[in-house]
Amino acid sequence: MPDIVAFARWDPFRDLLTIQHRLERLSTAQQGWTPAMDLCETSAAYVVTAELPGVTRDQVRIDIRDGRLMLHGRRDARVSCEKYHQVERGHGEFSRSVVLPLAVNTAAIVAEMRDGVLTITVPKAPAAGPRHVEVS
Repeated sequence: MPDIVAFARWDPFRDLLTIQHRLERLSTAQQGWTPAMDLCETSAAYVVTAELPGVTRDQVRIDIRDGRLMLHGRRDARVSCEKYHQVERGHGEFSRSVVLPLAVNTAAIVAEMRDGVLTITVPKAPAAGPRHVEVS
């Protein structure tokens, strides 16, 4: 009686997606959830926007240290539940950071929360332009 061997078609993209989903679950399990965040640049400032639905101003902390903007906060679960069957709207602690490309004016940073979107405007530091130095 001959041995029967079954072959399955290998799909490396499917395997990579499976690994990516597993890693995302691990990383969000530690943090709680990860809000979407954008960083754009204008001629005068960097503008960071973060989607924070269900988060109040009191639940957000913004820090700037060593050229890095750090956003921390917490979103509480809206419904207390004994057992979740599906969770797509994460809750709990979150933390995001972004490196700012150039020096910034930390004294003039403004943050505004509207309709679940946090907008942080980080003015650029004045550019050090050409300067004439007199010899004494």
